[in-house]
Amino acid sequence: MVFRLPRRLLQPSLSGRLIILAALWSFMILLVAGLILYTLQRQVTERGFDERLGVYVKEIVADLAAPSDADRQQISDLGEPRFDLPLSGWYWQVIRTDSEKPVIRASRSLIGGQLPKLEDLGEREVRGARKGYIIGPDDRRLRQFERRIDAGEDGRYTIAVAAPSDEIQDDIRDFRIALTITFALLFAALVVSTLLQVRIGLAPLARLRQSVGDVRVGSTTRIDGEYPPDLRPLAGELNQLIETNREILDRARTHVGNLAHALKTPLSVIVNEADANPGPLAAKVNEQATLMRDQVNYYLDRARAAALTGTLGGICDVAPSLEGLIRTFDKIYRSKAIATSVNLDGAIRFRGERQDLEEMLGNLLDNAYKWATAAVRVDVELIEEAGRPLLRIVIDDDGPGLPATGRAEVLRRGRRLDESKPGSGLGLSIVTDLAKLYGGFLTLDEAGFGGLRAVLTLPAV
Repeated sequence: MVFRLPRRLLQPSLSGRLIILAALWSFMILLVAGLILYTLQRQVTERGFDERLGVYVKEIVADLAAPSDADRQQISDLGEPRFDLPLSGWYWQVIRTDSEKPVIRASRSLIGGQLPKLEDLGEREVRGARKGYIIGPDDRRLRQFERRIDAGEDGRYTIAVAAPSDEIQDDIRDFRIALTITFALLFAALVVSTLLQVRIGLAPLARLRQSVGDVRVGSTTRIDGEYPPDLRPLAGELNQLIETNREILDRARTHVGNLAHALKTPLSVIVNEADANPGPLAAKVNEQATLMRDQVNYYLDRARAAALTGTLGGICDVAPSLEGLIRTFDKIYRSKAIATSVNLDGAIRFRGERQDLEEMLGNLLDNAYKWATAAVRVDVELIEEAGRPLLRIVIDDDGPGLPATGRAEVLRRGRRLDESKPGSGLGLSIVTDLAKLYGGFLTLDEAGFGGLRAVLTLPAV
């Protein structure tokens, strides 16, 4: 099984990108600032600790500079009792380096041990002193301060003072915790402030999107309202596009009407002349003229539907159109006494032109009434598929129905499986083409009471 991230995470919105980018930059800046502050605080803590050790070194130097040999041999307790406690972690050590055999003196806490030389550990000398970390006699990590002293005739010495580094680590840990908490709160505050800025800053864009959506669903005919100077030209261009689209629609309707009038009138004249002069030739002319008229109607309907579905703002209620068509077909097929049942929520609306909806419903109802024996049932419901609302219209009749092999065939243009009923064979194909232009589809199945079921799926609001 392959794990894939949701599309909205792979392609975030404009506001999401701004928030993510601001959050990443804030995190990186705070991270760098935190590392710098952490490094500086560590250096300050170590420097303060080294200064304390340096004070002890100065006291030892003062004892070594005493006027009498006896005083030079005796080093005071330095005011720190832990130098006298065995393996306390607080140690001092003095090594005389100008004699053939180095003389080592050390605090009682070392109990015969010896501190390593920082020079041997590779620590650099800075301003006459070396500082670094060592492992003491008790395997504890110590901070050692070491200085070389040249007392002239009194000799040359290397003085080292070491103390546990726990105090340094504790101070650094406390600072790190406080710094982490502070920067985490600061990061959260920056993200929240960025979120507010993006929401407030992009609010006009959200209003513009809502206005475009209102135009698309037919709530309004143009984009109104005041927008910032950056968005005002865009709103104007969108209004111009809407007007241009509307003008194209009007021209298309005019051309379709003119074409229908120009073709249908000559065809009607030909049919009338053929009827007035009966004979084999007249019958053939009448047949072909009727076929031409059906073809003209079919392609004109397709052209009109293509022009209408390309426009903005088409929307209509389903209930009035369906109820009007049922009343009409009840009168047309009064002699068959068809019992019609309708299950419809009056709030359902079709995203398209009323003329196209009535064209599709009219063809389907005409087919159902034509073949029904005694009953026709219509169910209309609102469903959701792939996150978009859809309108599903189910029309059942109790007629002879169609075998499974004939259902796909009857949807093809001009195909009729039974010549006993009048018609051109274009009705279902027109419904299929109109539905396809709106992004919908028509399917045929077996009705619940034995006849044919037509299921028309269209976009809804």
